[in-house]
This record gives sequence, C-alpha cells and structure tokens, in this order.
Amino acid sequence: MSDELQRLKEENEQLRARVAELEKRAEEPVVTTHTSAETQVDVAPLQEADATLRRLVQRIAMILQAEKVVIMFYDRDMAELKAIPPAFGVEEERLPFFKVRATEGISGQVFRESEPVLFHDAIADNRTVQDHVTMLGVHNGVTVPLVIEKRDEENRIIERTTIGVMHAFNKRHGEDFIDEDVRLLERMAKNVGSIIANLQLYREVVEEREELIQTLESLSAGLVLVNADGRISQMNNSARAIFGYNESPIGKDFHEIMKAKEIAEMFARANEGGEGGTADFSIHHPGGERIYQLNGAQVKYEDGRNLGVVLIMSDVTDLKNIEKMKSGFVAMASHELRTPLTAIKGFSSTLLDGIDDDIYDKNDQKEFLTIVVGECDRLRRLIDDLLNTSRIEAGESLTPDYTEFPLVEQLDKVLKVQQQATKNHVLKANFGPGLPDTIIGDKDKFDQILTNLMNNAIKYAPGGGDITLHALVEGDMVKIGVEDQGLGIPKDHLGKVFERFHRVDNDDNRKIYGTGLGLFLVKHLVEDVHLGKIWAESEVGVGSTFWFTVPVRLDIDKAKELNG
Repeated sequence: MSDELQRLKEENEQLRARVAELEKRAEEPVVTTHTSAETQVDVAPLQEADATLRRLVQRIAMILQAEKVVIMFYDRDMAELKAIPPAFGVEEERLPFFKVRATEGISGQVFRESEPVLFHDAIADNRTVQDHVTMLGVHNGVTVPLVIEKRDEENRIIERTTIGVMHAFNKRHGEDFIDEDVRLLERMAKNVGSIIANLQLYREVVEEREELIQTLESLSAGLVLVNADGRISQMNNSARAIFGYNESPIGKDFHEIMKAKEIAEMFARANEGGEGGTADFSIHHPGGERIYQLNGAQVKYEDGRNLGVVLIMSDVTDLKNIEKMKSGFVAMASHELRTPLTAIKGFSSTLLDGIDDDIYDKNDQKEFLTIVVGECDRLRRLIDDLLNTSRIEAGESLTPDYTEFPLVEQLDKVLKVQQQATKNHVLKANFGPGLPDTIIGDKDKFDQILTNLMNNAIKYAPGGGDITLHALVEGDMVKIGVEDQGLGIPKDHLGKVFERFHRVDNDDNRKIYGTGLGLFLVKHLVEDVHLGKIWAESEVGVGSTFWFTVPVRLDIDKAKELNG
C-alpha cells in the first residue's frame, strides 16, 4: 500500500512540474495556430492532468475497497459543493445532480471544519439526508477535506485552504470503513487537492489566454506583436486581412509579410527602446488604395526584458479623404464667396462713381442693380447651404413646413426660372399620365430639391444640350428625374456624390466651382424631410440623370417624428 502512495506522490510531483512549466509559458507572448475561422489552443496538459487524476481516483477506490469515490469542488459564486469528474463507480452524467449547499450535510460540515467524518448508516444519518447521497445508493462512507497547503522555504505551513471534499462510499463485502481508512484517504486527498488546485489554475490560465486571443481577434484595428528578433508572435484577423495573408504568420520574419518601409523603420526605433511614434503607409487592395495609420511601442516583461514591439494599424482612408475634401472645400468656398462679392463691389462702385455725373441711364442702373441682387442671392444660397449642413451634422432639423401644394404647377415654375438662367440649354418637360393634382410635402424644400438638381444639370453640361425634367407615378410614389447631356459621373463616384464635400476630381470638373454641399443637402431633404429615395444614373461623356421619389400622400406624423 505504501508503494501505491509513493507512486501517487511521484505522479503528483510530475504534474506540479508540468503546471509550473505551463504557468511560465503563460507569461510569454500568446502564440496561436489559425486554421480556417477557429483558434486552436493546446489542451494536452488538461488531458494529461485529467488522466492522472482518474488513475488516482481508481487507486483510492482499490486501496480503500470502496465501490464509489466522488470529488466535490467548492463553487464560490454559488456557495455550493459540486461533484466534478472524474469519479469512480458513478456515471459522469449523474455528477451534475450531486451538489449541496456548503452549510448543509456531511459535505458542508467537513468543508467548513476541515475535519474528516466517518458514517455507517447513510439512510438513518440526518446529515447524509441533506447530502442526497441516497440518489447514489450510498450505505456508508468516509468524507475528508481537500486541503492545499502553502509552505515557506523551510517547509513550514504558512497557509491552508480547503477547496472541497472527497467521499469514499460503500465498503466492499458489506464491511464498514474504519479509522485507518480515514487516515489513508486524508493522505491521498492531499495529492488530489494539489492536482485539482493546479488543474484549476491551469484552466484559468487557458481561459485567460483564450479571452485575450478572442479579444485581439475581434479588434477592428490590425494588431501585430513582433518579438525582438523580428519574428511575428501574434497577428490578429484584421492585420492578416490588411496584408492579404491567410496562413498562420507565427514565427515568420515580419519583413516577408509587412513590406512597407514605414513599418520596418518604426520597428527599428521601438525595438531599440525609442519612441515608435505614428506614421502612415498605404497598401493597394483590389478595391483601391487604402491608407493606414501605424502606431508602435516596445513591450517589456515585468522584469524589464524586451518582449518585442506591438504594432497597431487603423484604416484612416475615409478620414484622409474627408480631410482632403475639406481642404478642397475651403478653396472652393473661398472662390464661391469671393466671386459674388467682387461683382457686388464692382457694380456698386460703378453706380456710385456715376451718380454725380449721370453717366448711366436708368436701363444701365437697372441692369447693374439686377446683377447685384442676383449675386446677393447667390451669396445667400451659399451661406444657407453652409448653415443647413452644420445643422444636419449637429442632428438638428431644418424645421419642415408641410402643406398640400400643386405638383405640376411647381414643376413648371422651376423649369421657367431655370430656363431664364441659361441660354445654352433647352429645358424640356416629360410628364407621364396620371400625375396627381397635388402632393403633401414641404413646398419650399421641394422647390430647393428641384432647383439644386436643375442648377447642377446646367453647371455640369457646360457644352449646352437638352435638360429634361421627368415626372411619373409609380404606385403611391411620384418619381422625378433631371436628365442632362453633360460630363457624366464615373461609376466609382456614383455612390459618393451625395456625401458632403464630395466632388469628382478631374480636369473637366476642376473648371466648375462648387462647394460639394448641394447634393448632400438634397439627399437630406428627399429622404429625411419627404421620406423618399434619391439616386443617380450616369455615363461619362453622355450625361447623368438624378432620380428621386416622394410619397403622393406623405405621412406627416412619421416625418415630423423623424425630424424632431
């Protein structure tokens, strides 16, 4: 029997050494192997410890001549003692049902007092009734605490913690357990407690690593950990997508995968203990060039040793595009403001200089003043666009005023006004049958939608040609389109023309000034104010058609709720 105990001690010491090795590994960088969409974690140590514990439980049953051996672990969250695998003589699927409050039964008594208990009649003993041991067919048994001890350098016990209890049930051949069985089970329970504690510790380490891995994998930013030798220790899913790398990059030289010189320079600075700083680099993807902001910093162990460099990459393409569009907007807005102000000042000065000498007759004065008024209107529209854009971005409504107004009359009015603004274009109407006499909406903002689209059609068809205003009924919606024979819009810009500040950047469009705010406002007026839809169809060199739909009978309550 002493030989059996010695073998158990040796196995326990081997397991302790294995867990110590794993704890040391847990302090090192997280290394994973990626296969398809899953992250694999080495679970061999768990299986190894489980196998050792099973052998130990079987030997305990053999040494004590017990029909059943059950381990119960204390669950702090539930304040319960719960049976855990492995067990001997009890089906594992039944173990989850074997649990007891830490304040009840023999299990609770042994756990609280850390003293063993021997019982000879489970049916008559009130304590075992609370343990529900009858469900396991128990007649007699011995229960001992599972205690782990912490010792100092001189092998003195400085801390004792009870983590659960261990049962040996039903002595074979109808015999009773005796005090010698209690002493034997106590001695062997020390090994069991030690194994369970180490196993639990390793499980926690594995869980923490798994949580860390899943956290890194879920980051939208790309994250790469490169060790001091320049080899990749960790690369999350976003980083692999950035560099178009589907295989496991672990252990590879980072230069093979991340070839941007900015990355190599940042790694060199950070790895030497300097400031990694921030840099931008670009990568060509099938959908176009993407710009990434790179941040890097040295990572160290607790003792100060260099672990490597962590590199974080964020996609800033859209932000860079917005910055570029804002810069272009400032230049265009300056021009748009300067042009009417120059005209206003010029014609006002001309009139002022000619007052005393009566140089200009009434017709000249009327013409000059008409130009001044027109430029003032142009200036007011620009300022209104800027103010309305600011209000929309701030989440404020444009205070719609919903009324019922005549549809065809409004369409004709816009056509006549816009025809007066151009001599190079012929404005046409193409109205389908069945148009309603009236629709419900915001008349002024409906006019603003049409005016903006017609202005754009004239502006972006500098060579002249026909501009057609379409109107037809589709179900309970009115569909309206403005078609020109102008420059057209490239396909890759069609989905972006309604973004604020967006303008197609080519030689032809650079000659046409604008703020890039008009279509952004139109989209808001159509979709938010009138609950409709707007889109564009175009072919470069042929022309464009801007379509939008609005309800014949707008749900005013729903629209007001949407607009605050």
